[in-house]
Amino acid sequence: MKWLSYLYQEHFDYGVLTSENKIIPAKTIFANPPATLLDFIKEKPTLPVLQEMHGNIDLADVEIQIPFTPPNNIIAIGKNYYNHVLEMGSKEDVPEQILVFTKSANSLLPHNGQIELHQKVTKQLDYEGELAVIIGKEVRDISEKEALSAIFGFTILNDVTARDLQKKHKQFYIGKSLDASCPIGPYVLENDSSEELTFHIETRVNGDVRQSDSTDKFIFNLARIISDLSKGHTLIPGDIIATGTPSGVGKGMNPPTFLQDGDIVEITIDKIGTLTNQVRKS
Repeated sequence: MKWLSYLYQEHFDYGVLTSENKIIPAKTIFANPPATLLDFIKEKPTLPVLQEMHGNIDLADVEIQIPFTPPNNIIAIGKNYYNHVLEMGSKEDVPEQILVFTKSANSLLPHNGQIELHQKVTKQLDYEGELAVIIGKEVRDISEKEALSAIFGFTILNDVTARDLQKKHKQFYIGKSLDASCPIGPYVLENDSSEELTFHIETRVNGDVRQSDSTDKFIFNLARIISDLSKGHTLIPGDIIATGTPSGVGKGMNPPTFLQDGDIVEITIDKIGTLTNQVRKS
């Protein structure tokens, strides 16, 4: 089941996307719907049989919004694909433990929103297509065996990074938290499996394929990531975890090729959809 948040006739709502590209609004699904998708994740009301309902809003008639604003900063995992580690350094840089950083929730941007180039502060804005995990229940010190039960769903995230700021400040937060620099969405695929799912990620810039890989190439799988993050640290409903990017980023090209005004970045993850954004001068 795919969820989305949207504006329709100047009103904010959320709902379920059907296979016919129709939307079933939350107010149609529930007599007293939770106010937002985040509230739905927190409250977990019992769903009726949606097969008996029909979408009455065309997807083409809405403006898709970010799914929700997370309660905390976005948690992100670095260096989680071997070939990406190599393109950014060497095999000596392969981590033995998860590499964790955070991104400001203020950086979030919806599908079809414009990525700010921030040309006054960076000359090296780069894309990173990633699978993002959404936590669905409060957990702490959860085992790897039980960790997947904490997942509400999955979405797409573009971990846009100012490489020169990342190098200048010798940490990740500033270079990965610029305004309008973290596209997310367009949909949240609800998790319906007790096993770890495999997703294929493809990133295109102006139609050219730059990244193409599968999450079965993770250095640290989802169960390990969630379990490690929960050790002495409570994860709560709505926490977003970006799980790392495959090889093919602009910095890894020869010569390095960074985002420019007018570039169109499309990230497709099977089973979820395509996240599309254009770059614009600030």
